[in-house]
Amino acid sequence: MHAFPLPSLRRIACACAALAAAPNLTVVLRADSPAPPKTWIDPDTGHRVHRITDEPESASLYFNDNAFTPDGKWMVYTTPAGISVLNLATFETHAVVPGPVRVIVVGRKTPSVFYLKTEEHALYATNVETGETRKMAVLPPRGNIDTINADETLAAGARIIGGGEDYNAKAAARQGQAHNLVMPANKVQMMEARLAARLPMEMYTIDLATGKKTVLLHSTDWLNHFQFSPTDPTLLMYCHEGSWWKVDRIWTIRTDGSQNTLVHKRTMGMEASGHEFWSKDGKTIYYDLHMPFGTSFYLATYNVENGERTWYHLANSEWSIHYNATADNSLFCGDGTSNAPDWCTWATPANNWIFLFRPERIDDSTTPEKHLPHPGILHAERIVNMAKHGYLLEPNVFFSPDQKLIFFRSNMFGPTYVFAVEVAKAAASSP
Repeated sequence: MHAFPLPSLRRIACACAALAAAPNLTVVLRADSPAPPKTWIDPDTGHRVHRITDEPESASLYFNDNAFTPDGKWMVYTTPAGISVLNLATFETHAVVPGPVRVIVVGRKTPSVFYLKTEEHALYATNVETGETRKMAVLPPRGNIDTINADETLAAGARIIGGGEDYNAKAAARQGQAHNLVMPANKVQMMEARLAARLPMEMYTIDLATGKKTVLLHSTDWLNHFQFSPTDPTLLMYCHEGSWWKVDRIWTIRTDGSQNTLVHKRTMGMEASGHEFWSKDGKTIYYDLHMPFGTSFYLATYNVENGERTWYHLANSEWSIHYNATADNSLFCGDGTSNAPDWCTWATPANNWIFLFRPERIDDSTTPEKHLPHPGILHAERIVNMAKHGYLLEPNVFFSPDQKLIFFRSNMFGPTYVFAVEVAKAAASSP
């Protein structure tokens, strides 16, 4: 574990840049590059890796967006031509929605993928098994949709009201696929400018049966990253966006506008939290916690039913941009980070790996007082060497429903493809 001085603003900007800049970022993304191998055993880890998609510039969904149908049969991914699905039993794929569209999420109730047609400014849903397509709602002016609730009755999003730069439109203009996959090099400066703009916003839901819009909250804070609970259709998580050490970021609110609740309150200078996501059972919110930023790392948990917390500590060499959990919360994964620029030696070391983590609580025989977090440790195992991956494209890891694979996107061979690594180490005799 390294000890670092309290970071200056310049060092903070440097640490953020380390998330989006690396010496190995000179990657030629040529669609006509030779296809990567379909499978191999990583010589540095002993885990078998599979290339899941055949289309150059295909990609998995963002780490906290559900990609799987409720029965665990299909996984949605994106291609330059639109939206496709992978059969998790046969690994066969086929297209389901032509582009240009932007994926929102796969439904929790039906095998439907929800997406936006930006030219219509409208929300659609397509059943990935039957192809049945429905126009669900027209968005309000300058509005966006980020999430669908557990029973598929509500969509939620936000919009800027009145004047001011339309950051949603700028982001959409850069999106060639389902998400803004490659991070802009000036992301830190963009986030600082957007936070300082204090543009008036409203958070809302849209009833998918009637199209009625209900405003939940007005704010001049930057509201973003909406995620409905995977099990409670009335509970919405959202964030106050911006540089993590400048905002109390993670909140929940009910769909009637009540119980607007801060999940994590900062208690020290430069403390930071972010990249929050739900457990599959909807009981726990997980998030990346820095005490202070870029110095000491935890995967933190918050139980929405009883307020119980656990902070799992990680070594600096194991910190990742994103984490995820299995359905039973017994294992976690992380997608690593890029190299820090040579002129920024304060930042975390290069963690160019896909990680598998095994959690351990380290409580003594007494139970902590209710307001104190349980201490814990994540024991890390490196399972994919990502040294040839350019981290402006974030890998965005998540587990398969059967917990045997970890999916991620990578440009390690040039163009972006979807890959999966087996959680279990490969047998020596494996072909």
